[in-house]
Amino acid sequence: MRAILYDTFGGAEVLSLKDTDKPEPGPGDVRVKVVTVGVNPLDYKRRYGWVEQFYPTTFPAVPGLEFAGVVDALGDGAGNTFAVGDEVFGLTRTGAYAEYALAGDIAHKPAALSFEAATALPVAGETAQRVLDELGLAQGETLLLHGAAGAVGQVAVQFAVARGATVVGTASPANHDFLRTLGAVPVAYGAGLADRVRAAAPQGVDAVFDAAGHDALPVSIALRGGTTDRIVTIADMTAAEHGVPFSAGGTPSEQVRAYLAAHARLAVEGRLAVPVVEAFPLADAAKAQELSEAGHVRGKLVITV
Repeated sequence: MRAILYDTFGGAEVLSLKDTDKPEPGPGDVRVKVVTVGVNPLDYKRRYGWVEQFYPTTFPAVPGLEFAGVVDALGDGAGNTFAVGDEVFGLTRTGAYAEYALAGDIAHKPAALSFEAATALPVAGETAQRVLDELGLAQGETLLLHGAAGAVGQVAVQFAVARGATVVGTASPANHDFLRTLGAVPVAYGAGLADRVRAAAPQGVDAVFDAAGHDALPVSIALRGGTTDRIVTIADMTAAEHGVPFSAGGTPSEQVRAYLAAHARLAVEGRLAVPVVEAFPLADAAKAQELSEAGHVRGKLVITV
């Protein structure tokens, strides 16, 4: 099969398209013919070796966590829930930037949901759900969300608004009208952010979700009155220096699979959307990661296999 591989940490230039062996399903495994792959900031952070404490790498490595595709083969005992030919989406154990992958946590893809739309859901949906639960965000509270226009940020806005919370979302001015359509109160990031947030939320900030990084934690702590309580980041690797938890997963598989199914239903019903902004062929995976790394992507980048 063809796959994107890298055997050392570094920039996008370490990625190359190569022929490699198909992963063979063992007992209980589901192998999937990959159709689409979701590109996430975590992909380039793993490529640089920045998150080894959370996601250790074994070389040669295939990047990518999330995908949508068609079940291709089943290991012994894996036929109770899935069958060859089923359309599925979710997370992979062997890397998604490849023609074939062994599934991790997956769910059936509804026929009404395109492969591209399904690919946009797993990481953003699980991450947003997990962090909002960690923050204990409740009806009537105010959430400050850094990076509100990214894929995770957009899902978090939609989930938080559905909980009855007010969301103040940081983003570039070009994304402000879009965030308003999701129900957020947009503010520009950069110098003077604290004053802009106070003006947008004179009632104060009850919780902070940092999906952007870029030194957002000091101002977040100030807006929380000097406490690190109810602040969570998924993007700032200096979190420990500020006494803020870095959320890196750990959701039980059973819960992840339940999230996948629930989020797919919401998407089909039109109550959850993550726009796919650009699709790349597998051979252009490095370009996709470079665009992700540059930031300012409103929605989801996908790779078509």
